[in-house]
Amino acid sequence: MSMDFSWSMVVAGALVGCMVGLTGMGGGALMTPIMVTVFGVNPTQAIGSDLATSVFMKPFGAAVHQKAGTVRWDVVRWLLPTGVPAAFCGAFLLQFLGEGEDLQSRVKIVIGAALLLAVTGMLARMMLDRRRAAQDGGKTEDAHVPVRPGPTLLIGLVGGLVVGMTSVGSGSLIIVMLMLVHPRLKANHLVGTDLVQAIPIVAAAAAGHFIVGDASLGLAAVLLLGAIPGVLVGAVLSTRAPGAVLRWVLAIILLATGLSLVHVPETVIVPACVVLAAYAVISSRPRRPRAATVPAGTPGAGGGPAGEGPGDGIERASAPRRS
Repeated sequence: MSMDFSWSMVVAGALVGCMVGLTGMGGGALMTPIMVTVFGVNPTQAIGSDLATSVFMKPFGAAVHQKAGTVRWDVVRWLLPTGVPAAFCGAFLLQFLGEGEDLQSRVKIVIGAALLLAVTGMLARMMLDRRRAAQDGGKTEDAHVPVRPGPTLLIGLVGGLVVGMTSVGSGSLIIVMLMLVHPRLKANHLVGTDLVQAIPIVAAAAAGHFIVGDASLGLAAVLLLGAIPGVLVGAVLSTRAPGAVLRWVLAIILLATGLSLVHVPETVIVPACVVLAAYAVISSRPRRPRAATVPAGTPGAGGGPAGEGPGDGIERASAPRRS
């Protein structure tokens, strides 16, 4: 199916690409629902075309991480044996949801459910990142954590299937599952590994949708006109923009879109987004460091002379040792 040139579609691609470059998330989770809800593209065609677009977007970020040496190729090798065939088969599984309008209506619900799952994954990732930073400043992170083959194969299977059926998840679900299975793996290695594994998995899913006839090269080309420069601009701005704030904005947008696609009324969507926004404000406040607690019997604990309080290492270090 051909797609007439549309500047509004180019702008949409640029905005999504910029968000991907800024946060590393939101490609399929934003592009597909925008095509469905704003431009009226059939859900199945939106999924296939978004996957085709992602095939060309993903290598830009992956190349940066490969050059920096932050890709765990052993993890990638255990993700792909299940992830690639699962992503390819996902396109064909959609055909079991029905035909015509029934199919498109059910696919909308599937996309909405995937978006809500993506929001859950994003929140889990932000909480895990926050916990990592609170523990010891990331000192427990290790670039050489051994890979766990069994769970990693399962991640590829589940993640690939979700990507193939909805185009959502290559950057928002798989990375969260990797964090849960390899909790000590360094954050930049997680991102680099996730970007690299996404290339063959997304390509396999796109190939399946091309065979089924869901993908539109014309639509993908129009989106890429904006998406590629958008990714590059976002990557440049990522060093200056508040990434945490942008992730919360993205989560709120995806929550509203996901709830809308599963036919939740606005009387529920609006309060849900307000609650999430309030939680974002509260959780984003910097935590005050806890004051050191000193046992009651410790010298200087009860308002002793200056220089004898807790934490005065010079005074205690110079104290004579008992024989």
